[in-house]
Amino acid sequence: MSAAQNIYDNPVFFDGYRKLRENPDSANILLEKPALFELSPDLTGKIVLDLGCGYGKNCAEFYRRGAKSVVGVDISEKMLEVAKSENHGIRFERLDMNDLSALKGKFDVIFSSLAAHYIEDFDKFAEAVSGSLNSGGYFIFSQEHPLTTAPVKGASWAKDADGNADHYILTDYGNTGERNTSWIVDSVIKYHRTFSEILNALINAGLAIEKLIEPIPSREIISRLPGYAKDLHKPSFLLARARKY
Repeated sequence: MSAAQNIYDNPVFFDGYRKLRENPDSANILLEKPALFELSPDLTGKIVLDLGCGYGKNCAEFYRRGAKSVVGVDISEKMLEVAKSENHGIRFERLDMNDLSALKGKFDVIFSSLAAHYIEDFDKFAEAVSGSLNSGGYFIFSQEHPLTTAPVKGASWAKDADGNADHYILTDYGNTGERNTSWIVDSVIKYHRTFSEILNALINAGLAIEKLIEPIPSREIISRLPGYAKDLHKPSFLLARARKY
């Protein structure tokens, strides 16, 4: 995310975000993270970069899975303070994902978890990622689903007489660009792109799309946590694995 919108260093947002991420029933833990690692290749001996690394938890998992070296970058000083204190053997750097020109070295695998929707120029970002990958390297990322980011006034649902989500109200899908949203705090800036814009940016950057995942909750999750049933109407996340040949 851009330095001008470093929302994660806002103390109120930071505390609220940490509580969400520590919730074992969060969508991140139940849906996004398993899908991200499903897309991962064997990391044994690989040089790995995590863009928007946050607390560094994914970096620690990459290292545990055999990565030769792991670098985590994030714009948030508060996030990096936690990452450095809780993870050893991993290099963390402060860097704006909107401008990766200062990024040094080449990587075998580049990950990014739930940060792409904060990037204003995704074409430029995809080019920078491709330029930082070794031949045959992978770019694996997740973001908020384009159907989620589409409505200018924010995601909303039509509900039945009992107050249960009946269907998702989709608007503004073709009206791409900035979204000023309320999430934990007001005025969180995100960017909406269509599926085709996302995929074409990767293709134009020389990356071959190998697999997409729109994770939905299992029957077991829905049985235990009925609120997740609405994800059968509209997935919360989009994940992709692309490779540089």
